[in-house]
Amino acid sequence: MNEQTTIRQRLRVTGVVQGVGFRPTVYQLATSLDLGGFVGNDSAGVFIELEGRLTAIDEFVLRLQDDPPPLAHIDSVDRTDIPVSGDGEFVIVESRKDDRATTLVSPDLEVCADCLLEMNDPDDRRYRYPFINCTNCGPRFTITREIPYDRPLTTMASFVMCAACRAEYDDPANRRFHAQPNACPDCGPHIWLEREDIEPVEGVIAEARRRIAAGEIVAIKGIGGFHLACDARNAAAVATLRERKHRTAKPFAVMAADPATTEVIADLDDAERALLESPQRPIVLVTESVASDLVDGIAPGNNRIGVMLPYAPLHHLLLEPGDVWVMTSANYASEPIVKDNEDARTKLRELADTLLLHDRAIHVHCDDSVVRIAAGAELPIRRSRGFAPFPVRLPTPVPPTLAVGGELKATFCLAAGDNAFMSQHIGDMENLETLEAFAAAVAHMIGLFRIQPELIVADLHPRYLSTRWAEDHFGERVVHVQHHHAHIASVMAENSHIGPVIGFSFDGTGYGTDGTIWGGEILIGNLDGFFRAGHLGVAQLVGGDAAVKRPYRMALSHLHAAGVAWDPGLPAVARASGEEQRIIRQQLETGLNSVETTSVGRLFDAVASLAGVRHEISYEGQAAIELEALGLPDATGSYRFELVDRDEAVTLDPTPVIRAVAADVVAGAPAAAISMRFHRALADAVVASAREMQRRYHIETAALSGGVFQNVTLLEAAKRGLEESGFTVLTHRLVPPNDGGLALGQVALAGRR
Repeated sequence: MNEQTTIRQRLRVTGVVQGVGFRPTVYQLATSLDLGGFVGNDSAGVFIELEGRLTAIDEFVLRLQDDPPPLAHIDSVDRTDIPVSGDGEFVIVESRKDDRATTLVSPDLEVCADCLLEMNDPDDRRYRYPFINCTNCGPRFTITREIPYDRPLTTMASFVMCAACRAEYDDPANRRFHAQPNACPDCGPHIWLEREDIEPVEGVIAEARRRIAAGEIVAIKGIGGFHLACDARNAAAVATLRERKHRTAKPFAVMAADPATTEVIADLDDAERALLESPQRPIVLVTESVASDLVDGIAPGNNRIGVMLPYAPLHHLLLEPGDVWVMTSANYASEPIVKDNEDARTKLRELADTLLLHDRAIHVHCDDSVVRIAAGAELPIRRSRGFAPFPVRLPTPVPPTLAVGGELKATFCLAAGDNAFMSQHIGDMENLETLEAFAAAVAHMIGLFRIQPELIVADLHPRYLSTRWAEDHFGERVVHVQHHHAHIASVMAENSHIGPVIGFSFDGTGYGTDGTIWGGEILIGNLDGFFRAGHLGVAQLVGGDAAVKRPYRMALSHLHAAGVAWDPGLPAVARASGEEQRIIRQQLETGLNSVETTSVGRLFDAVASLAGVRHEISYEGQAAIELEALGLPDATGSYRFELVDRDEAVTLDPTPVIRAVAADVVAGAPAAAISMRFHRALADAVVASAREMQRRYHIETAALSGGVFQNVTLLEAAKRGLEESGFTVLTHRLVPPNDGGLALGQVALAGRR
């Protein structure tokens, strides 16, 4: 074909290409290359027709892929030759709706630098406007009711743009061209303090700041829901917030006014700085600095604090340089974050002294994401705002599938083809409120992505609310998969690895195929199946949930299993009364009201209690978190697990560890040294058992998953040891290793079936 010949091509662009300034970018690029045609949105993505010279069209595609809008993510550009029509002009056409197609939806993102400059410019018409946004920033997922992403299908539909905003919205050369939340003080949402007659915005902001400074708690409506805010340097305010939320020890996240303020309260490395300032603006778990002046009640028993930077314009207006405020989800324990004004007026009246409200509706709740840095890379702890609902690519396509996840840290996954849409964090599935939020979020995503699930996947555990919900709604269509296999499948899926692997699935609780409580599993398998090649040595979970909430009971159980006398000099033994010891001993000897467990999470509890760190917990994982926080890197020595061959499976026998810990405690060894020796022992056991599995099964890839691998001390040591032994190591970087990533593994497993 002559390169000067006029041709016409139809382009189909898929990915995150709506609500991110894609059409104006296409318009400007096409006109700069003298191409005719048009661009528009539909339910499958962006459609483009280009007419002109082939060289110009090739240049268009190359430049679009190399330099898309900042928030766009292009998955594919398909090109088809079509007849020339004589278009000499390039235009933007109306969106089209196709109920059979789907497209990706952008997560909610921080306010951009350009908008902040305008918001702080006294001569700008949006000066100090709390809802400033453009195509490069602002809410997306939480305001979207349906696709294609157009204003009438968002919660901005009720706000009629003024002439000035409409002119920006209609101008392809403007940064706000088709920015669906576009608004200004004359035509957009506004803020107010409940039961206060204060105007304008400056008065509201000043009064909210005055209340925070006075030690009050203010509920602030944000992008994905309400926060409860107070001064993180005010001990009385923090204590009051804990009392009202019935949250005795679980850490609070804080919001620092700017990057300079974070440097005062935390010791940051380059990776943590980059993550804090990323467009996703997650809560980042970082080491609190010695110079920090935050009150002790922010993160009791923990050397790390969860810090985030402002991401909504309102945050930037509220916090001034040097400020650090507690910003915790506005809810009671185990309930979903409150998102609606009316709910806030009823549910938060006992928690907050006042409400800072606005009238832009939040369609779906979305908590803040939480991330750590491990081995220099991201390790998600909670994947939500800023990340959801961006999909994870599956290694093999699946039919339309809904996986309902587990019970704690619940998320679900809606998938079709190679796209797995992970939901935002829902909460712990322990009550009706969370179940209702879960069902609403499922319905929203099914409608949003137009995926009608044909395959439903749930955990094996018969009493999980998520499993029961799936069975109630879908009956015999539900496929059940084993909990720890799903963990390993999750890390395999996000690493596009089909297998086989040596899978280490370490967590607190999971229903085993033998009806016992698993949690320290070595699995050999792939996405088609697995077998249990090894596990932690068995201990008794005495009294079920009572042993989970009282780690000293697990300490007594492990002492009994290791043949170690219950020496009153051991803190865990001293914690139990004589009568309680008598009852527990009887249960251990008879099996009454106890169940076998191989849980590594419960072993962490036992060691924490033996070392005198934590005997009772008020939130999930507390004992293990506090044990890790104590770890003393300079401590010498290590304990040792024994690898025992039993019934063709390798048992990681903790007997030598328990005996050594007990001896160290009696000898007066500091808890920090005990913690480090235990972490090293467990990492060494992972490496030693992996070598044994490699010898038996000739597999050289190890996969690490499960909530225990949120522990960075353990994760980094195990990964380093495995790599030094020649293994390829799969770890989590896209979804959490805890149950928040479980649904991805469920999809990957069921889809292969």
